[in-house]
Amino acid sequence: ASEHAFAAITHDGGAVTWGDPACGGDSFKVQDQLKNVLHIEATHFSFAAVLADRSVVTWGDHRSGGDSRRVQDQLRNVWKIHATHFAFTAICRDGTVVTWGKPEYGGDSTDVRESFLCLP
Repeated sequence: ASEHAFAAITHDGGAVTWGDPACGGDSFKVQDQLKNVLHIEATHFSFAAVLADRSVVTWGDHRSGGDSRRVQDQLRNVWKIHATHFAFTAICRDGTVVTWGKPEYGGDSTDVRESFLCLP
């Protein structure tokens, strides 16, 4: 759940959302991409879904992670995804870490990127 919206994985692997559209309660623009959903994570105002092909679909407030276009080409083979109030981080199977959302909440890891260890 985000601050004022919910998202759930349906029995057929899709996703359904409801609540405040400004908080991700309206996934209409990405609904056709929400197939074979494995996991959904939320910030206060947006959602990110990991799909079976290990790609990521985001929606909701663009400032808090709902817009991942800046890093979309890096969101491949995603292993895990986590969230703060206003940012997401994805850990990829090759050990790379991808962040997006509000920089002051963890959405920009540029300064520490060299410190990341290679994960399984």
